[in-house]
Amino acid sequence: MSQDPIPNPIVLQRADPCVLRHDGQYYFTGSYPLYDRIVLRRAERLEDLQAADEVTIWTKHFEGPQSNLIWAPEIHRVNGAWYIYYAAAEIGHPHADVPDTAETFCHRVFVLECTDEDPMTGEWVERGKVDTGWESFALDATSFVKDGTQYLVWAQQDFAIRGNSNLYIARMENPWTLATEAVMLTKPELDWEIERFWVNEGPSVLQKNGKLYLSYSASGTGPEYAMGVLIADAEADLLDPASWTKSQEPVFTSAPENGIYGPGHNSFTEDEDGETVLVYHARTYTEILGDPLYEPNRQACAQVLPFDAEGNPVWGTPQPMSRPVPTALDVLPPEGMTEVAPA
Repeated sequence: MSQDPIPNPIVLQRADPCVLRHDGQYYFTGSYPLYDRIVLRRAERLEDLQAADEVTIWTKHFEGPQSNLIWAPEIHRVNGAWYIYYAAAEIGHPHADVPDTAETFCHRVFVLECTDEDPMTGEWVERGKVDTGWESFALDATSFVKDGTQYLVWAQQDFAIRGNSNLYIARMENPWTLATEAVMLTKPELDWEIERFWVNEGPSVLQKNGKLYLSYSASGTGPEYAMGVLIADAEADLLDPASWTKSQEPVFTSAPENGIYGPGHNSFTEDEDGETVLVYHARTYTEILGDPLYEPNRQACAQVLPFDAEGNPVWGTPQPMSRPVPTALDVLPPEGMTEVAPA
């Protein structure tokens, strides 16, 4: 196990962090505070990501379904190619149920592909929207490959179920097309999942010790934001909801004693020794000035995730920041940023 804690934050002001380790390099992406582009960084060590050059590999459209609020990109490697899954909305999208109104949060899931060896300099091609089977608020897609089969897990709203989003899984025909119908794995229902907002979102999948751990985040994005987990046996039918066991209590929550609030929207990677690393975002204060949507101080953090003698993860608590971070009073709206009220 690594001897020294990973210096946090690993990247300042990048929510929804995703880290992929490939060929000895760490690739990092996350939500850009202006929500208008997708960026990548690369470094040999997690602690070097903050100082690494950031490259913009895609920018939002001037109009249409990918013209607003670009959220939560994730980078994945599938069959020798690079893929980025992200959510995008449309400026002034008409609300499906209320004529003559504009729906701000009308996100859908989209895919970029790069078949060049270097994703930092290669060409990224739009593969379009993932057809999830119905039209509603959809975001936070993640992907994993098991036994040669690719799966997609994402958050989406079902108007017949109370809440903003549930988690769904499907097998994929190719990295931008589903091969099976969406299957719901979890919905917000437990007390800790419905504080301020009824939300299950931000899934990520870890394959370890003969099991699959599907982490996710729930509730509003303030101090109440927390992580839960679904667990399935590696040999189970992953498209059968009965194969997954849901934690009844959160596994990763705010740690006021360490000055960390609202940890969540995680991804998994590993350190140079092969130890599992939990990557997540968190805030260091609770009083947010201005519109929370555009408050940029969700910091990307990482810490080793140990396992006990039975092979189960010991989630622990978010560790204190060891690098300087801005305070609420330091925050000024970035240039070009405007406030948007929730729909």
